[in-house]
Amino acid sequence: MQRLRQYILLTRFDRPIGIFLLLWPTLWALWIASEGQPDLWVATVFVLGVVLMRSAGCVINDYADRDIDRYVARTSDRPLTAGRVTTKETLLLFAVLSLTAFALVLTMNLLTILLSFVGAALAASYPYMKRHTYLPQVYLGLAFGWAVPMAFAAQTGSVPTVAWLLLIATVLWATAYDTMYAMVDRPDDMKIGVKSTAILFGPADRAMIAIIQALTLVVLVTVGVKLELGGYYYAGLAVAVFFMCYQQYLIQNRDGMLCFRAFLNNQWVGAAVFVGIALHYYKAG
Repeated sequence: MQRLRQYILLTRFDRPIGIFLLLWPTLWALWIASEGQPDLWVATVFVLGVVLMRSAGCVINDYADRDIDRYVARTSDRPLTAGRVTTKETLLLFAVLSLTAFALVLTMNLLTILLSFVGAALAASYPYMKRHTYLPQVYLGLAFGWAVPMAFAAQTGSVPTVAWLLLIATVLWATAYDTMYAMVDRPDDMKIGVKSTAILFGPADRAMIAIIQALTLVVLVTVGVKLELGGYYYAGLAVAVFFMCYQQYLIQNRDGMLCFRAFLNNQWVGAAVFVGIALHYYKAG
């Protein structure tokens, strides 16, 4: 049981926030691609895929950061860094999770399978971006958002313009919330030379997050106009705006704990947008 506990910590199953942040854009895409009636097997594959690939991403992230995490207060007690699991176990767990997800993808059409290789490459390479660029949060958004074109491909056999717009919205949204997350670690990251948008933006961090949040909403409104979505969708966006404003309130003094709370609050932004989409198609059906 103790070993299982360490694997749970390694995959962050005890902290499901990442699953929700990855799941909501996937559900946006599935509901829009299917006009509110997603294929049951496609939806099952993508929900399971979200859980598996988020877990795999956490595992490979800890492997990549095993020599960095010990210098960051928030991550110093992670299982691999603390020596409670081995690097061999970590890589084996990553392989099992990734291959299981790929086995599910193999039940989809060829376009979805081909797109999955890009998604796998993004997930595996993301942990190394903080060493080379101040924009790892943007890269994370691309890795998280790649499920969007995959969902359209699985549901419709194509990737229309609206799928790429949703991908852009997801990248922008993820950049905003992951910058909040990076604000928590900024003092430690600056000491050890790890890069992030929180460091890049410096004292303009709150303003930049607000601008990125506004751009996210602009793209989501564009999606609504393009698809002729109704009032329920825009009501969902209005609720999302409320949560974004609350996040700005939380990060106003750049307190680490409150910045982390702001990051966590983003699950409700994604949920609000999804509810708006789901209600639109439910009422239209």
